[in-house]
Amino acid sequence: MNRAFINQSLSFALVFLCIPCCLANSIHEKLTLLESKEHIRLGVSAINTANNQIINYRANERFPIQSTFKMLSVAAVLHQSMSNPSLLKQKINFKNRQLASWSPITEKNLERNMTISDLCAAAMMYSDNTATNLLIEKLGGLKRVTGFARLLKNDSLRLDHLEPHMNSDPTKAEDSSTPEAMQKSLKTLALGNILSKSMREQFNDWLKKNTTGDTRIRAGIPKGWMVGDKTGAGDDFGVSNDIAVIWPPNHAPIVLAIYTAHSDKNSTRRDDVVAEVTRLIIGEFKS
Repeated sequence: MNRAFINQSLSFALVFLCIPCCLANSIHEKLTLLESKEHIRLGVSAINTANNQIINYRANERFPIQSTFKMLSVAAVLHQSMSNPSLLKQKINFKNRQLASWSPITEKNLERNMTISDLCAAAMMYSDNTATNLLIEKLGGLKRVTGFARLLKNDSLRLDHLEPHMNSDPTKAEDSSTPEAMQKSLKTLALGNILSKSMREQFNDWLKKNTTGDTRIRAGIPKGWMVGDKTGAGDDFGVSNDIAVIWPPNHAPIVLAIYTAHSDKNSTRRDDVVAEVTRLIIGEFKS
């Protein structure tokens, strides 16, 4: 196993031994305790845009990003459409041989061409792998998605594989980024001006209509709060990720990125830990 990962694991285990439960008052202490209790590695980056309060925990360490990168692919298409107004209406023809595993929307549409807008919606709302690959092909490959990330000042993003072959091994740099870079990228896209007003509204609408995140960040927020998120998960190392914009009632948005991974390849996914981290972050911002 990668020596750096072993050292990271030992470091948070040792920190845990030094913090009695009754003294775990800071958010960093609480996250350290949660890591040790669940035998999991956490990466968290959050900002409360009402006052710019920031919470970072292992925020500049690399984690396998899995399908959270799809929001960057879709946003890159929306950005292109700003100078090519007909782009989203263009139709893409694809064959059965192009279908990847987990393609709940595209597999039902082999008999008809889908518009690029439809493919974007499938990738964002259902995490459809074939739709994502088709969009990446239309953009000109993974390097184009990486180039768009650099435009967002995300210098840590690395993409090496198409779906469904993305790396989920936390000891490898392939298909990874940092929680802080992904949080800032989402903030720029959802709340900034890199996208035009209409494209930003479309992007946020797809985020809010995501169907794959009910057991993660959405499960950790109070009732009545609006959430737009993009999840990611891996078959190995128990990878469970979620990045989101949270709109509390009558309050400025919160942007949150949570990445998790185990050192054991056969570990199961822990969406409940993502929900618990969300509750801790929201509690800290409310205090």
